[in-house]
Amino acid sequence: MKHTICFGEVLVDLLSDKLSQNNSEHEAFTKFAGGAPANVSVAIAKLGGNAYFAGMLSTDSFGSFLHNALKEQGVKTHFMRFTNQAKTALAFVSLDNDGDRTFEFYRDNTADLHFSNDDFSSEWFEQCDIFHICSNTLTDEHIRKTTAYGVEFAKQNNAIVSFDINLRLNLWPSNANPREHILPLLKHCSIIKASKEELEYLAGEQTGEEFIAHTLNNGCELFVVTDAGNPMHWYTKNAKQTLIPKKVTMVDATAAGDAFVGGLLYQLGLQNLTPASFNGLCDKPDTLTTIFEFASLCGAHAASYKGAFTSLPNEKSLNDFRSAL
Repeated sequence: MKHTICFGEVLVDLLSDKLSQNNSEHEAFTKFAGGAPANVSVAIAKLGGNAYFAGMLSTDSFGSFLHNALKEQGVKTHFMRFTNQAKTALAFVSLDNDGDRTFEFYRDNTADLHFSNDDFSSEWFEQCDIFHICSNTLTDEHIRKTTAYGVEFAKQNNAIVSFDINLRLNLWPSNANPREHILPLLKHCSIIKASKEELEYLAGEQTGEEFIAHTLNNGCELFVVTDAGNPMHWYTKNAKQTLIPKKVTMVDATAAGDAFVGGLLYQLGLQNLTPASFNGLCDKPDTLTTIFEFASLCGAHAASYKGAFTSLPNEKSLNDFRSAL
């Protein structure tokens, strides 16, 4: 099996124990490893896939915690880089009564923003079939240029590029326009995943379907639109398909989207794809339906448990979860 590289941030999620209806002044936070691309790498590894995480970590105590957490979950960390010039990014996560979350980020000049072009290596892509990114590495000029470089590097080495929009507006400078930095990357990505709200934001004055059609005509092969527990859709150049997710009791949505993406990329990784064979796969609706049923189940599993890494399924827990539905 070839490997998937997940590039971007790994950070510490500090999850509050205080629900929105709780008026107590006492609030405690539990430390979890997180960050969207890191979550995706763990999701793939726990399912039995071959996942590498690529990013910059701090040499502070939080950085050591994150490094060990990834290794413990089976993620290969050979492509990590380390700096003593910056601290680890933090995200304070609060949950409402329905398990939906809000984030408050501490990410000013943190380690994850210090990854540079020179940190990439052509050796990474000798056995790589998928290079996965999120938009959180577009918030700062330096890491934005590095991300674009990595995407181009991956394509030159015949890797499929996957882009989960995963937009966190409170990570962006107040005077920034995320849309103008996200849109130029889309034409370089074979797989794009967006929530319904993210699609509306990116589409601007176009309808969502007009925007998707334009994107599919300009390099994208598979465009996926999720809507929490509501029906999800995926589009190829020749078809649109829909899947209704299984209904579950929401506990914590923190890693649900990342579990979904991880399940998707894990299934694609089993195919040992090239860009050409991926195009062929996109013309097989029954195969795609099976893949998305699996990915959706992974997302539902993660939503049913607290935390990020801890909520992501392995093969046994996913089978048990499926049987209990």
